Amino acid sequence: MPGESLFADLEPLLERVRKPIQYVGGELNSTVKDWDCAGRGPQGEELTVRWALMYPDAYEIGLPNQGVMILYEVINERDDALAERTYAVWPDLEEQLRAAGMPQFTVDGHRAIGDFDVFGISFSTELGYTNFLNALDLARIPVHATDRGEDDPIVLVGGHAAFNPEPIADFVDAAVVGDGEQAVVMITDEIAEWKATGRPGGRLELLRRLAETGSVYVPSFYAVTYLPDGRIQRVAPNDQAAPWRVTKHTVMDLDAWPYPKAPLVPTAEAVHERMSVEIFRGCTRGCRFCQAGMITRPVRERSITGIGEMVERGLAATGFEEVGLLSLSSADHSEIAPLTKGLADRYAAQQVGLSLPSTRVDAFNIDLANELTRNGRRSGLTFAPEGGSERMRRVINKMVTEQDLIDTVAAAYGAGWRQVKLYFMCGLPTETDEDVLQIADLAKKVIETGRKASGRKDIRCTVSIGGFVPKPHTPFQWAAQLGAEETDARLAKLREAIRADRRFASSIGFRYHDGQPGIIEGLLSRGDRRVGGVIEKVWRDGGRFDGWREYFSYDAWVAACADVLPQFGVDLDWYTTRERGQAEVLPWDHIDSGLDKDWLWSDWQDALSEHEQDDCRWTPCFDCGVCPQLGTHIQIGPTGTQLLPLTVV
Repeated sequence: MPGESLFADLEPLLERVRKPIQYVGGELNSTVKDWDCAGRGPQGEELTVRWALMYPDAYEIGLPNQGVMILYEVINERDDALAERTYAVWPDLEEQLRAAGMPQFTVDGHRAIGDFDVFGISFSTELGYTNFLNALDLARIPVHATDRGEDDPIVLVGGHAAFNPEPIADFVDAAVVGDGEQAVVMITDEIAEWKATGRPGGRLELLRRLAETGSVYVPSFYAVTYLPDGRIQRVAPNDQAAPWRVTKHTVMDLDAWPYPKAPLVPTAEAVHERMSVEIFRGCTRGCRFCQAGMITRPVRERSITGIGEMVERGLAATGFEEVGLLSLSSADHSEIAPLTKGLADRYAAQQVGLSLPSTRVDAFNIDLANELTRNGRRSGLTFAPEGGSERMRRVINKMVTEQDLIDTVAAAYGAGWRQVKLYFMCGLPTETDEDVLQIADLAKKVIETGRKASGRKDIRCTVSIGGFVPKPHTPFQWAAQLGAEETDARLAKLREAIRADRRFASSIGFRYHDGQPGIIEGLLSRGDRRVGGVIEKVWRDGGRFDGWREYFSYDAWVAACADVLPQFGVDLDWYTTRERGQAEVLPWDHIDSGLDKDWLWSDWQDALSEHEQDDCRWTPCFDCGVCPQLGTHIQIGPTGTQLLPLTVV
């Protein structure tokens, strides 16, 4: 019977797998609602809209994800809807499920995914695509959208990777781009009305209703044609319900959406075990490599009182001892100083610590750092210069000089910090070996500066390197990606340069990601519908958990590309190491992030000429297109209000 718990059948299987607790559910603040919580209509119609939400990675990665947690709570607050969660199952449980003939299930009610109205998947990275296909197959949902019947869930994807859904277009029914809070409410309303009126026109009519909103992309409603050289000729609607361009959702009043109100507390170890609050959304710093900053414009701050109320409510609901103040550049919040001081004062007796993600060099100050560590442990500081040389930082629009960094670390080491982590990227446009080798010189200067400022020898600097992957909706979307072998060779030279100087080598840690996963991420990031066959072949050949080094197989991806792509006259290099021209139709051009394509191209040209662009929060508008196109505007303080005393209803 639909909606029944499968736990009785699942429980014996859990004895045969590692970490069975991650499949049991029952987390603090989790929700299991009655399957027919909205009741039935006069003719027995089902009125409840049921969502199965998935983060396509392991429980330990997926449970802390803010996006899924927020949607889970927003949906479950409705009387006419329910939401449950599922995560990618590890290969040991997959083997047991297939042997027992059991489907993919939710961790809340242990209900079959196939019983739900919507199977919603949130992608923060494209390397989750094989896990997505595996979940469809385990759920007994046909992998190809064209093969699904009236009783199958609508497969709906979102998240940052959904800003180019084309590589998985054959496998999804619909995609939503942008902020999810209002989007899930709108979609739930559409489904509820469709169900209440007897499901007129079946799933095709429902998809048409969603497409007609202008903000839900239905891939099957678009036809793609190609030029003889492999480039896209045109992407055009083939159904009258479909708009020419699909618009992203933007929440303009974060205080009206104070979610999650009661964050989930994991039952198994998770990568983040803290209460987190998003203090603002969007970023206009203009880093040219940063997709997250570009697609989440404009900047919208949560008020200092709104943040304080969320922290108070969330700590009471969870018992966590750390609060993460999240955003793309949290120190840029217009009231970050009174906010951190007020929170540190409020929770001094409970010893609740505060944390920020990596901090911009030009936004750091000792007073802020002291407030963050006042009630918690003093760990290392993380800064992200990104480019190894000042020239590269001009190219990527990271307006930080070497002297800025030296002055910052001198202040940090002088104030008692002993460890600094610096994050860089390798393979950026126009980059040379010399640009990367300057990272070694910079790290040595950091250690030398720290020793002088602190009067101690026991300080450390960790250099962490990630490979650059060009992303859609950024000025670098046209750039050629550096090949895997070239990336590895450049990183090897850097490693040797760090090790060569014995005065500093033991004080500098070096962590890096090799070039191969980045090439595959690049294929999936800027791919089109022809890449779907590659994803499917890798999955059918056993590909799973491609974001995990121990499971990722570069050879499997290369072999799949060689098997699938030649029939289209393209190959792996065509998608990755090839530079695009201005006139080329890009696979995601019909997805409207609000950014003007001509502005992005102009900024790409500015990058090549090493011209920097200021932040439009504090300077005149640079006409990126987001605010006039989407009817939005920048929302920043200061508000002049006081954080304390907190009043939570």
